[in-house]
Amino acid sequence: MSTGTRVRDAVVKYGFIAVTVGLFAYFALSEPSFRTSGALFSMLKFASVTAILGLGMTFVMAVGGMDLSIGSTAGLSVQMAAMTMVFYNLNGGAAVVVVLLAGVAVGLLNAVLIVLCKIPDLLATLGVMFVIQGSKLIPVDGQSVASGMVLPDGTPAPGKFTESFLRIDGGTLGPVPYPVIMMLVLTTVSWFILARTKWGRIFYAIGANPEASRLAGVRVGLYRGLAYVLCSVFASIGGLILVSRIGQGDVNAGASSLLEAVAVALVGTSVLGMGKPNAWGTLLGALLIGIVLTGLTMKGFQYYYQDTAKGLVLIVALLFSFTISRRKVRYTPAT
Repeated sequence: MSTGTRVRDAVVKYGFIAVTVGLFAYFALSEPSFRTSGALFSMLKFASVTAILGLGMTFVMAVGGMDLSIGSTAGLSVQMAAMTMVFYNLNGGAAVVVVLLAGVAVGLLNAVLIVLCKIPDLLATLGVMFVIQGSKLIPVDGQSVASGMVLPDGTPAPGKFTESFLRIDGGTLGPVPYPVIMMLVLTTVSWFILARTKWGRIFYAIGANPEASRLAGVRVGLYRGLAYVLCSVFASIGGLILVSRIGQGDVNAGASSLLEAVAVALVGTSVLGMGKPNAWGTLLGALLIGIVLTGLTMKGFQYYYQDTAKGLVLIVALLFSFTISRRKVRYTPAT
């Protein structure tokens, strides 16, 4: 192997990690407040929702698909949790159950449209995205749901966000916020499923060649449907953290989550030269975006620089995956 090839392989394998460490070191050295434990946990907490949604997208991308409804599903979770507690005066546990069931329902709808109705995944999930975006506003007349709001009949809403529910985002175990713990647990579980079980190997086999997998006896439709259900459930969990964070059913919640989830999952493909969606790579992608956004905020950059920063991070990841690497990322749409 030539020296040039070895250098290129090293860049592909460790380049993105080096970029992440380098950016963290730069912001830590240039902004004293960046290197405090409070700022570190705040950054991790900020990245948790993006990371969890990205993990869901990782399952879908592993089977060669894409879920455009993931952001809308997170937004739906925000609205349903708020309505459960504020409109129907139920407790936080009931809101969690309702949200998770809604996530399963969206995932099953996507699975039916894609697997049984044979609609291409981009078109099916695009349609579901619009359906969710519109339908979640109908019960609330397009208004955000908040404690103490006045209902359409003129009476005050009977319920409110419970303290136990608000601790989903605000609680800590020692110094570690709950969302960070949830992010690490879900990353570990996702890694274990994808890398250490036969189901994970089947996911990747379907993503690489669905027809060969079918001829080998794999129930391709079942596993593809399972990937979309997992994706929607992860989106619901992200929505739970989000609504607990903002404390109201914001009608715009989750609007930017789609692009962020896709970005971090794509970044994950370039980490360690994997060339395929993977859980730890997705986590690193979310952390990288969290580092960039936190650092820019501390340096006084306006909010509109954030999308540019996220776009640049994604372009760098794509350069690693498609231009420099000899092991190209490949998506084979399943049929």
